[in-house]
Amino acid sequence: MSIIRKLKLLMSYDIRTIALLVEATFYMGWARYQLLYRPFPGLAARLGEPMKETGYEENETRRKELARIRQALKLMSGHTFWESKCLVRAVAGLKMLERRGIESTLYLGTAKNETGGMIAHAWLRSGPWYITGAEEMNLFTVTGKFARSMAFKGRRAMKV
Repeated sequence: MSIIRKLKLLMSYDIRTIALLVEATFYMGWARYQLLYRPFPGLAARLGEPMKETGYEENETRRKELARIRQALKLMSGHTFWESKCLVRAVAGLKMLERRGIESTLYLGTAKNETGGMIAHAWLRSGPWYITGAEEMNLFTVTGKFARSMAFKGRRAMKV
């Protein structure tokens, strides 16, 4: 699809949706930069409380908002100029939820591929709903999790 057609499609959305798509792209770029150019232990200290989870309570008023964020991350991850794989999407989603005062848990998992090599995956959950990475999460063993509650204060705030 040409850039002109993409822009026309983007402009067919309402302003709220456009803002959400721009926000998703921005946070995926921010997350990609953090993962490429910052030591992971420093970023991990700001993701949330290690090896803890937020609750699974259902908040029906948040359901539509979470679905919109999930869709924006999924849609825009295929249109970034950089790789926006699972960890980038999960960190970006965590940041988008934090901005809205919504708790979440980011999971890291590992598995072996067909040739016996180690592979990794990341996914994000808020309440009972999965925001990113749900399609493959059952294939992985959880090796790390980070609870991002609104009371969490990391070593440094996750500043943009």
